[in-house]
Amino acid sequence: MLVILVLGVSFVAAFAALPRLRAIERVDQIAAYGFPGEAAPPAEASHAVTGAVQSLAHRLGAFFGGRKRGLSALRHDLIAAGLYDVSPVTIVGYRILGTVALPGLFLWTGSSGAIASGTLVLGTLVMAGLGWMAPVTIVRRRARGRLERIDYELPELVDLLVVTVESGLGFSGSMQIAAERFSGPLGDELRLALQEQAMGLSNDQALANLLGRVDTEGMRSFVRSVRQGESLGVSIGQIMRNLADEMRKRRQAAAEERAQKAPIKILFPLVALIFPAIFVVLLVPAVLSFTSTMGGG
Repeated sequence: MLVILVLGVSFVAAFAALPRLRAIERVDQIAAYGFPGEAAPPAEASHAVTGAVQSLAHRLGAFFGGRKRGLSALRHDLIAAGLYDVSPVTIVGYRILGTVALPGLFLWTGSSGAIASGTLVLGTLVMAGLGWMAPVTIVRRRARGRLERIDYELPELVDLLVVTVESGLGFSGSMQIAAERFSGPLGDELRLALQEQAMGLSNDQALANLLGRVDTEGMRSFVRSVRQGESLGVSIGQIMRNLADEMRKRRQAAAEERAQKAPIKILFPLVALIFPAIFVVLLVPAVLSFTSTMGGG
């Protein structure tokens, strides 16, 4: 009888604590949102200096602030670049530091040499502009390269989804397998979308967030096709197969376009670097021979 009573009390207590346990699990999922960073390396002077500079940049950015519109665009660029743990305010602080540090370094190095005052002033202004533009340029170049890599790998993702869906798996299970198989930016985005679904978002909302982070032509086609298939009840496998063919044709057209632009891009190095050397090699002997002949005559 005592054993039955203890078991009954334990069951009631577990049932009462079940909502609290689910809430704690959900909070743990939210805390783990995103991707964990690598293990912290041993404390060194270089890491201490980097942390101090980043802290200073964050404080400067928070103090001077910025327009909400500019910060929103910068946040979008940071997400596209995969820098989830970097705040737009920190980038603003880096811009302020660059605007102050580069001209100061140029003035310090230029004041010790024989540089004209006009050149010194012009160089200081140029360095200030470079310091202001460099952080945003680096972030945007990284974002552009990352989005191009994701767009390039999308046909392989669609092929994998075709195979797994036609073998009997659902779309969510196929996405789980794809997230395990793919590495790099595309795998990160797939795992982040699956993590959002585990936190309670619907498949449509997770795909919308994925498109918000990776706003490329290929990703727009992918998300639109999945949404149409789920809303119309059409076979996802056939839609993915048609989408894979379309993406490969688009990638081939982009490669042909880059190949057609290559002769125009190589024209400037030819004119600026190769042609002068050819002219020197061909014309200098003729000019020397002509001058020696005229001088001897």
